[in-house]
Amino acid sequence: EVQLVESGGGLVQPGGSLRLSCAASGFTFSSDSMSWVRQAPGKELERVSVVSASGRPIYYADSVKGRFTVSRDNAKNTLYLQLNSLKTEDTAMYYCQRDISDQRGQGTQVTVSS
Repeated sequence: EVQLVESGGGLVQPGGSLRLSCAASGFTFSSDSMSWVRQAPGKELERVSVVSASGRPIYYADSVKGRFTVSRDNAKNTLYLQLNSLKTEDTAMYYCQRDISDQRGQGTQVTVSS
């Protein structure tokens, strides 16, 4: 059974940082590209970043370029997203996604507020 478990979200002030993690199991993590997607209240799901199976970042949304960094540790079956210079508009539920199947975890909430 595929499982994706996100963690690391929280409440942070504008300009702050967070590091999100996603622990994967039930599939060969090192073979699949992975994404981080987010959904803000009342808005559609937005793809934030994509990383190749080998760890090469493939895509960043324009809204996060230069502020967010995706990475992965295939030995630990874990996906990461470093969020820096956070803005109020980054407030959303963040999900990791297995791209081949669009499966997502339960998400972790990021709230940016002063």
